Amino acid sequence: MPPSEQFDRAIERFDAANREDPNRGVADGVEQPKELLYARRMTACLDRFGPDAPETVRLAARCQHIRRWTISRTDYPEGRDGYRRWRTDLARFHASTAAAILREVGYDEATVGRVESLLRKERLKTDPDVQLLEDVICLVFLEHYLSDFVPKHDDKKLLGVLRKTWPKMSDNGRRAALALDLAPDLRALVTRAIANR
Repeated sequence: MPPSEQFDRAIERFDAANREDPNRGVADGVEQPKELLYARRMTACLDRFGPDAPETVRLAARCQHIRRWTISRTDYPEGRDGYRRWRTDLARFHASTAAAILREVGYDEATVGRVESLLRKERLKTDPDVQLLEDVICLVFLEHYLSDFVPKHDDKKLLGVLRKTWPKMSDNGRRAALALDLAPDLRALVTRAIANR
């Protein structure tokens, strides 16, 4: 089904918000706002992995990190509890920020509520749309961000992160992950992490 007029306006608004990111990322030699690049990568991955995804999932994928830079990890305590609080607050912030834009471009409350639920990852493992979004999040991390993550962490931390990532994915997501064109050292790291799983 072709996207609605509201969809096109929502994507424009999401991208305009993320274009304000002061942090930069580079793809194909072109520097751009970090979260705008992430949003585009999410959409591209979803188009490949879930081309028949409903409009609500396509919206959620595009605004998964909307204005993420405004809530810094450094504003929260170190350690697991601080990290979880930060992630929970981020999910709520992304959901409320996206909801405001969706209402402004004319979406009904049922659609707005569904996108909010997806962004909060409610009913992961039981809601196929939430699982699809989670698979795409994990695939984008592995394909585009794992290589930057590796030099910043020791082996134990890296293996731990990958071992926590793997169970979040569906069987289809895992198959797609194993089919990614990863550098040999990254592929070896993933293989070690998932051995005996």
